[in-house]
Amino acid sequence: MYKQEDMGTKILLKWCKLLKYDFFRIYTQHLVLFSPPASHDNKDPDRKSELPQFRKNIYTKVMIDFILELISTEQKTTRQVIDEYKIPKTTLYKWISKYKIDKT
Repeated sequence: MYKQEDMGTKILLKWCKLLKYDFFRIYTQHLVLFSPPASHDNKDPDRKSELPQFRKNIYTKVMIDFILELISTEQKTTRQVIDEYKIPKTTLYKWISKYKIDKT
């Protein structure tokens, strides 16, 4: 498998679980910021996802800088960032505190 030029996503997912590393992270980072908001109207709140849950931080420094720049340049308010990008409120405020950004 190591010498293969490409590999199916099913096999890659098994490697992710085995090694406890998210090899899909590069591709999913783009989706986190730029995908349209999902509709929550038809979802059952008691239904659990069958997808594996990776507990690693999905926010890279580049993404954090981008979001904090939006806030510091007043292109978006903290409320807009929380609503549009689905970033938890506590996470956003920790970033603001850690990187000393003036919030609006």
